[in-house]
Amino acid sequence: MEMTVTFPGGLAVEAQMDQFTFRTDQPTDAGGEGSAPSPFQVFLSSIANCTGYFALAFCKERGISTEGMELTASFDRDPKTHKLTKAKIHLQLPPGFPEKYGKAILRTMDQCSVKRTIIDPPEFELAST
Repeated sequence: MEMTVTFPGGLAVEAQMDQFTFRTDQPTDAGGEGSAPSPFQVFLSSIANCTGYFALAFCKERGISTEGMELTASFDRDPKTHKLTKAKIHLQLPPGFPEKYGKAILRTMDQCSVKRTIIDPPEFELAST
């Protein structure tokens, strides 16, 4: 996988991957225009979206309706370092969700690729030319 990142102006940054462009900006109180989510907000949404995908796939594979299902995520950060200290994810199960699958869907959500990457981080290699 490869991305190309460009700098369209101000504090905005755009990453191009395949046919998708991911635009970020800084909030106005940090000198940006607030025209897009910050990179950290995109990171947090990746955790929630990935976990939600695993819940969705679990239900789809078993023919369970997802109508009324909703996932909420909240995050705690250290005020000094700004590092993420806790991610709390809650899945509101859809009406009629089979009780026998309650723990299984949580185990499936725990397999989120983004979460697993945080738990066992990759090596980072920086270079410039």
